[in-house]
Amino acid sequence: MRTADVVIVGGGCVGTSVAYHLAAAGAGRVLLLERADDLATGSTAAAAGGFRHQFGSRVNVALSLASIPMLTGFTEEHGLPLDVHQDGYLFLVRDPDAWEGFVAAAEMQRGLGVAVEIISAEEAASLVPGIAIGDVVGATYGPEDGIADTTGLAHGYATLARRAGVTIESRVEVTALRTSGEGVVGVETAEGAVEAPVVVNAAGPWAGALAATAGVDLPLEPEPRDVVVTGPFPGAPERRTLVADVASTFYFHREGPGVLMGMARPGQEPSFDTAVDQTFVAEEILPRAIEVFPPLEEAGVTHTWCGLYEMTPDRHPILGEAIPGLYLANGFSGHGFQHSPIVGKLLAEMIVEGKARTVDVSSLALDRFTRGAPVVESHVI
Repeated sequence: MRTADVVIVGGGCVGTSVAYHLAAAGAGRVLLLERADDLATGSTAAAAGGFRHQFGSRVNVALSLASIPMLTGFTEEHGLPLDVHQDGYLFLVRDPDAWEGFVAAAEMQRGLGVAVEIISAEEAASLVPGIAIGDVVGATYGPEDGIADTTGLAHGYATLARRAGVTIESRVEVTALRTSGEGVVGVETAEGAVEAPVVVNAAGPWAGALAATAGVDLPLEPEPRDVVVTGPFPGAPERRTLVADVASTFYFHREGPGVLMGMARPGQEPSFDTAVDQTFVAEEILPRAIEVFPPLEEAGVTHTWCGLYEMTPDRHPILGEAIPGLYLANGFSGHGFQHSPIVGKLLAEMIVEGKARTVDVSSLALDRFTRGAPVVESHVI
């Protein structure tokens, strides 16, 4: 039987960040297992790449404040390339009641040290010329928010992890967690068992099925999200500012010579199906795109794809030890990429030092759901 000090299941941006930070913290023999042919080919590859400080909960803002400098400073700190653009996030709010909530959230964010601006519809239009502002009540703008290369970050952390001695293996499917009467003692794979006193579940939307093999119930639901990319068109935005229409969850940002855009499917049932819903794209996303940003009427679609959000009931991640030896880094509800740098560090602190120290994430433990203490996030797109 193979042995390791820590086994990580999942090779996306979260898993690779955990691997690097564990090695840097001196966790011993770290083994990362990914079932796909390569790292970062699941939800990480399908992500839109946004990062932001503008959240509705204090703990998500705290995670962003710690994580975003790790993103923007990645190249300088580690000497590896990472494409990062800080052109801001612009939230367009059309409902007066919702606007009150966004103003209150912006004040909370400011109190925590976030640079966020409460602006008028006209000021929003000056930031991104071409957006329709006819019924916009107001907007919030975070100039230090932005977009970055999701797979570049995952492969960057994988490179750093390998340099630090981590063993990374792809095409190895973990079929179950191995348990004893005292907790988790390793994993079962299609190629044999691995004995380890610590296992990190970073399996993304598939984390619930893995946790269930150890009797742990994760309240996760996979939610398909379609992404559409256009070619060049007259009036394409010059900046890479991510514009989010709060009422519809529609968002877009410049991608190459065109734009990348997406929107949640209303009433979507949980599903692992990543086939693009072309009817939804044609009848919902594209019409809404033209309503929010009329110049898109002249754009042609070049390609589409569908990825999975791993949604929790309160739209916050589940972090920490569930049963002895089993650590969770799951349920990011669309925010996993941007928080993966700090989450890797926090998991390493939990495992090596016994407690997360950089950010207090005790409120994000799994037992919050059984205790009736969810932490609700309102700013989900």
